[in-house]
Amino acid sequence: MSNPINTRIVLAARPSGEPDASHFRLERLPVPAPGPGQVLLRNRYLSLDPYMRGRMDAGRSYSPPVAIDDVMEGRTVGEVLESRHPGFAVGDQVVATGGWQTFVVVDGDAITRRLDGMTLPISTALGVYGMPGFTAYAGLHEIGKPQPGETLVVAAASGPVGATVGQIAKMRGARTVGIAGGEAKRRYLETIGFDVALDHRADDFSEQLRAAVPDGIDVYFENVGGKVFDAVVPLLNDFARIPVCGTIATYNARGQVLPGPDRLPGFFSQILRQRLSVRGFIQRDFIDLFPRFLEEMGQWLADGRIQYREDVVEGLENAPEAFFGLLKGRNFGKLVVKLD
Repeated sequence: MSNPINTRIVLAARPSGEPDASHFRLERLPVPAPGPGQVLLRNRYLSLDPYMRGRMDAGRSYSPPVAIDDVMEGRTVGEVLESRHPGFAVGDQVVATGGWQTFVVVDGDAITRRLDGMTLPISTALGVYGMPGFTAYAGLHEIGKPQPGETLVVAAASGPVGATVGQIAKMRGARTVGIAGGEAKRRYLETIGFDVALDHRADDFSEQLRAAVPDGIDVYFENVGGKVFDAVVPLLNDFARIPVCGTIATYNARGQVLPGPDRLPGFFSQILRQRLSVRGFIQRDFIDLFPRFLEEMGQWLADGRIQYREDVVEGLENAPEAFFGLLKGRNFGKLVVKLD
C-alpha cells in the first residue's frame, strides 16, 4: 500500500433517545502498523446489529460502552495484510471485532475464527453462519427447547436471528408463527417455511395473532418488546419458555420512564401462576456450543434447509444512516456494510 489511509467512524456524543448523524464523526488517519503478535486487517464487511445502540450509552450493561472519540464497535470479516503472529499469513480471512473502520490492528491471539476453505459467501460469517445465527441456535437449544407439536412465535422474524429461529424450530417439529413489519417481509416468511406469517403493523394484529395460535404459545422468542410482547403475553401457555434476545422497540428509551401503567407486577404474577420461564441471554453465554453450531449450520446451509437474506450497504460512510434504519426496522435481512 502507498500512503494508506484508515477511514473510521467514531462515537462523537452519547444520544439521549434516538441517535442521529451528530453522534458520529468520520475520520481519516494513517493505517497503523502491527506490533509483535499482531496482524493488520483490511476490513471487507462490517456487521450492523441492534446491540450497538446499547454500546452508545454509558449505563451498566453486559459489555462496556464505546468511549467518546473511540471507533464504534462491530464485528468484521477482514483479510490479513501484514502479520507479526505465527498463526496468520497474508491473505488469511478472519472474523474479528474490527469496528467501524476500513483497517484495524488486532492481537492475533484474540482472533477466534478463521474462514479458511469457507464455500459460503464470507459475509454469512457475520449473519446466518455467525453471531446472529448462533444466537438463534443457542437460544433455542438452551432456553426455548421447542418440542414436536408445540407452537413457537418469534418477533422480528425476517431478520437474521428470527428467520433462523423459525427454520430451526420447524425442523424440530414445532408449529411456527413469524411476526415481521410490512407486507413484503410477511410474504418472505411464507417462502422460508413459517406456518403463519403476520404483519405487526396491521390494525388488527392482536386479533390475527390470537387466531393464529388456537392452542396457545409454548415458546416466544423475544427480539422486539413493545406492542408485540403485549399481544403475546395473554396467549402464553403454562410452562411457556421465553428466550429474551432483544427488545429493540425500547432501545432508544433506555433510562427513561415509559408512558402507561406499570404492568410488571401483573406479569410477575403471571410468571408465577403459569410457571413461565423467562431468561435473557447473550450468545456468548453458550459459546461452548459454537463448534457444534458451525457443523450443523454448515450442513443445513449446504443442504438448503436453512435460507437467509442479506441487506448489503456499500461504503463505510453510509453505515450511520443504515444503522438508524436498522433501529426502525427498515432493513430486510442481515444488514452488512461492504467496505471493499
